[in-house]
Amino acid sequence: MDNKARILNVSRFIGVTVLTIGLIIFLMGMYKSGFTAFAAIGLGTIMGAVFIFLIGLFLVVVEDMEMKRKPHKIAKQ
Repeated sequence: MDNKARILNVSRFIGVTVLTIGLIIFLMGMYKSGFTAFAAIGLGTIMGAVFIFLIGLFLVVVEDMEMKRKPHKIAKQ
């Protein structure tokens, strides 16, 4: 498995795990518990999961763009 797929798989796995935990905390805060702080913590965790996935996706895209750009840069010099 190449490096780009590995980065994307890891960021996806971590993102889904954190998203699931955040969703559980959010639902517990909204329906089970009387503390609305749990809902806020759950929302923050969900946003963190999305951020983690987007950073992983950004790293893959930047690496792909850099690999496409390198042959042209070498040929010009």
